[in-house]
Amino acid sequence: MVNNLGFIGFGKMAGAICRGVINSGFIKPENIYAYDVNFEHLNSTAKELKINPVHNIEQLAKNVSNILIATKPFVVNDVLSNLKEYADNKLIISILAGIPIKKYEDTLENSRVVRVMPNTPAMVNEGMSVVCRGNKSTDNDVQFVLDMFSKLGEAISLDETQINAVTAVSGSGPAFYYYIIDKIARAGEILGLDYKTSLKLSAQTALGASKMIMQTNQTPQDLITAVTTPNGTTYEGNKVLIESDIEKVLFETIEKTCLRAVELGKDN
Repeated sequence: MVNNLGFIGFGKMAGAICRGVINSGFIKPENIYAYDVNFEHLNSTAKELKINPVHNIEQLAKNVSNILIATKPFVVNDVLSNLKEYADNKLIISILAGIPIKKYEDTLENSRVVRVMPNTPAMVNEGMSVVCRGNKSTDNDVQFVLDMFSKLGEAISLDETQINAVTAVSGSGPAFYYYIIDKIARAGEILGLDYKTSLKLSAQTALGASKMIMQTNQTPQDLITAVTTPNGTTYEGNKVLIESDIEKVLFETIEKTCLRAVELGKDN
């Protein structure tokens, strides 16, 4: 069976997903269709990627069996209303924050739904995506979506009941890491480095530290111990972290984000 995909909404994240599946060979560009209200932008990008731009949801749905919804969450009701007539027996993949699977299943009664929480590093093939299975989706549906998003970094499957914590840790998480990377770079600037150099040092060090966690069997604490010499430079820096309230601040950051995700889910 030939893989195909239709995008409803074609902003930056949809574009990143599209490039990932094309560059990996997972889906050929001639089997990808896209619809966006900004047809001029869509048409320009479609020519670059050699995919098929369409003028409406009906045209898109008639050409694909897998539809990925990547619009702004506030227009989801309009999207589902327009899609309902053409969605029977389709796999519907949603990357919209705050919109539960039930919302889709209540409207698109004869569709199979899979929800995904990606994050923006997918744009550089270092994304972390979490896939949540709907009530009618099959093992093959989930595997198809996992395979698709693994082309953009890492992808795992979890129950939707965990999605709010996922949103806090990995969905919104990049913004928190950007903040920390920037503040470390600013400290280096104050201590005599130019900001551009300090930012490169900070960002590459964060990248390297992340890869050490992902590619070794060592825990973060093991890795801290390995780089820390008693009474050395890292030891002095660690003392500041341990004696500060940074653990409390980081927990509250994730907790507040998670609670806001809960609120958004209730609104929808």
